[in-house]
Formats: sequence, structure tokens, C-alpha cells
Amino acid sequence: MRARRLALFFLSGLLAAGALAAVLPGGGRATTRFDRLFTGRTLRFDYVDAGSGDREWIAFDRWRVEGPWAGPRRALLIDDALGEYLAELVDAQGAPLYSTSFSGLFAEWQTTAPAQGGAVRAFRASVRIPEPRAPGRLRLSRRGSDGHFAVLIDVPFDPDDPSVDRRPLDRTGEVIPLAVTGTPPERFDLLVAGEGYTAAERDELLADARRMVEAWFAQEPMARLRDRIDVRVLFVPAEEPGITDPRRARWRASPFRCAFGAFGSDRYVLTTADERLRELAAAAPYDALVLLIRERKYGGGGIYGLWATVTAKSPQAEYVFIHELGHSIGGLADEYYTSQVAYEALPPLTREPVEPNVTVLPDGRPKWAGLVGKGTPIPTPWNRQAYDAVVLPFEARRREIIAGGGDDEAMEALFEAQAAKTTALLEQETFRNTVGAFEGAAYRATGIYRPTLDCLMFRRGAASFCPVCRAAL
Repeated sequence: MRARRLALFFLSGLLAAGALAAVLPGGGRATTRFDRLFTGRTLRFDYVDAGSGDREWIAFDRWRVEGPWAGPRRALLIDDALGEYLAELVDAQGAPLYSTSFSGLFAEWQTTAPAQGGAVRAFRASVRIPEPRAPGRLRLSRRGSDGHFAVLIDVPFDPDDPSVDRRPLDRTGEVIPLAVTGTPPERFDLLVAGEGYTAAERDELLADARRMVEAWFAQEPMARLRDRIDVRVLFVPAEEPGITDPRRARWRASPFRCAFGAFGSDRYVLTTADERLRELAAAAPYDALVLLIRERKYGGGGIYGLWATVTAKSPQAEYVFIHELGHSIGGLADEYYTSQVAYEALPPLTREPVEPNVTVLPDGRPKWAGLVGKGTPIPTPWNRQAYDAVVLPFEARRREIIAGGGDDEAMEALFEAQAAKTTALLEQETFRNTVGAFEGAAYRATGIYRPTLDCLMFRRGAASFCPVCRAAL
């Protein structure tokens, strides 16, 4: 599997065109096969994911039929899974029909101190698949410490089952085309859902969304693929502006129930209201979903195959939008290692990470070896001590600001100063424009490596994605 993934990875230019072409309708046996096997609607598998740091239980909730299927109609099976979970739809004879991979809130929570201490918690979750015409089964599996998947639950589906929820969709929200040139089967569809915008702030949401999307389209590979991507905005008016921020003792019943402080990390924004989120988002077709939040406070999050969150009013908003979609669309790992995070139990470094932009150098070679120039040393030297000496005092000051209640202006000034100083420092490095293997990534200072010295997955102030991240996206 690894060899096959690497071979595909290094043909990234062809892959980008081919993968998007795979969603195009065009007659032929593949489209005919989709129409024969699937209704053209979206089927959602709702479940509850519960447990503690070392235990997990999956409980089936319901099958829910949404609107038209916006996903692929030809490339229905993934070659490799980048997420913690693997969902596989099979027919009555066990033949594979569709597969997808994603990560989830429960898997993240398992790495936190409460979970590691034995606390038990449950999260609502869901998987969206094309609705099959005939009976079949959905297998949901979780990746183990050895990298292999084990089945957690195997649930039958019968289209004639009267318990399948086929109620009309929630039409509370208004779907507004922002950059639409095709139909869902012909395009990769991004949905930007406004969170915390009141009825009077509709135009403000559209302006914020347009600003974020234009910044995203300015980056490769999105710039090159722009004519194959459609963007819509979902506007669900909020009663009050903004979202919940427990640290500031502020509570909001925002439409998607987003909140700061997820898993104890002040700037981490998530929602645990999965059913509400999916019901509202079903008003529009989407392959990827980002929640754009009417807040000035720096914040966001991105989970592969799930969704991303971004606060729109921060001066760093465009960077966060691009960075978090790198997680949720590309399965990219964070490449920084100095910032405080909520995770206590990080994955062991005994095996190669699945994320395409970090490596532990198995056999002394990175997984992106085909992009490394002749003569580039592996590991690739850089002055990490000098970088740490600059960054760590900023991180300490950041924690002080958060502990003091969070002064937005002070935090913004801090970010700007840190970006300027680290940019000047990295420009002095010998291998600053080189693909290699630079130690320090994925929340660890040692033992794990990133492809380049600088990247949008590494720090605020970076100009672009590195070649490896662009290929993965």
C-alpha cells in the first residue's frame, strides 16, 4: 500500500487533473455503473462514538437521506486512507461499492488529559455516502497503533426499511452561489457556512467569505484548479453575533453551536452538534465544509474529511482559512512543534505517519524522496536552536495573554512581530528553498521531519504551501 501511495504521490500533477476529472460525468461504463448502483441522493449514517483514552464504542443511531449526491461518481473507492477512520459500503455479497476516510472528534479527544485519565465521553458523528439502490452494509473501522484498520461496527442498510429517515430537509438557511460555474457532479464543491452572523449581517458574511475564498484561490494548487472548484455560502441567521467563548464567560446559541476552548485549547474552535450541523448543511451540495465565524479573536480548527472552522475578523483569518483547509481537505499534518496544543498522548513514532507531509525517515528516506534534489542531505540541517530561541519567548507571552483574559489587540501584535522575526531568521538558512527533511514537526521538536524549512502548515508568515503539501492537496 505504501509503495502504491508513493507512486501516486509523485505523479501529483497528473493526479490533480485525473482525480478531479474522475468526478466529471461523461457517459461510459463508470457513470452507468453509478446510476445502476446508486439513487443519486446522499445517505447519512448517524452514530454515537464513545469511550475513554483506551476504549471506544460505536452505537448506531439512524440512516438519514439528504439531498443530491455531490461527491464522486466514478472514483468511488479510495486507494489509501489518510484518516483515523475508514468507512466502506459493500453490497449484499460483500463487494465494495464506495469507501472514504476521515478523522473525528472522539479520536482527538482520546489524546487529551481527561481521556487519558479514564474519563468517558460521547460524541455524535456521521458519515455521508451515496445512497445505494439495493441492500448493503456499512463497515466503520478504526486505525490501530500498528497502522492497520479493525472493524468497529458493521450495519446493514435496506432501502425499503421504513425506519430510514426521509423527512424533508431543513430549509432554514439561504444558499448563495459565490463562485459557481458547473454542477455538483462536475466540480469540487466547497461550502462556506456563516456562523454567528445576524440577519442584518448577511452582506458582511458574503464579503468575509469572498475575502477568504480569494486568498485560498491565490494559493497553489487551488489557483491552477480554480475552474474545477465551485463555492457556495450558507447563511443561517444568528440571534446574536459571535459564538460561545467559555473563557470569557460568553455564551451564544449560534446556529452551528461552535465554541472556543475545544479540548482545553483557548483558540481551538469546534462544534459537537454534528446532527444539527449536518441537517443545516444539507441545504447545499458540498465535498468540503468550512464554518466561517463572526469573531475577531484568533481561532479555528481543521479535521480531515470532516470540516474546518475559521474566525473571520482576525488579521490572520486568511492564513487560518488556508491552513485549516489544508487539514480538512488534504489530510496535512501541522508542521509546527512549539505551540501549545491540547493533546497529551501523541501517536508513537514507531511507524511512519499517514499524513503526507511528515515522516520519521524509515530506511533513512522521506516518503517524498522523489522530490528531493541530488546532493541534499537527509536529515537536512537547519538552525533549530536559533529558531526556538526566537519563538519560545513569543509562545510564553501568548500564554500570558490567554491567562489574562485574552487581549485581541495584544495577541495580533504578537503574531505580527513573531511572523516578521521568524521570516527574517529563516531567510538566512542555506536550505531555505530546498525540499529535504527538516527536524521538528507534528508537535514534536525531535524524531519527526517536515519537507521544507517553511510552509503554510508550519507557521504564520509563510508565503505558500511547500511542494509536498501542494502535491497532496
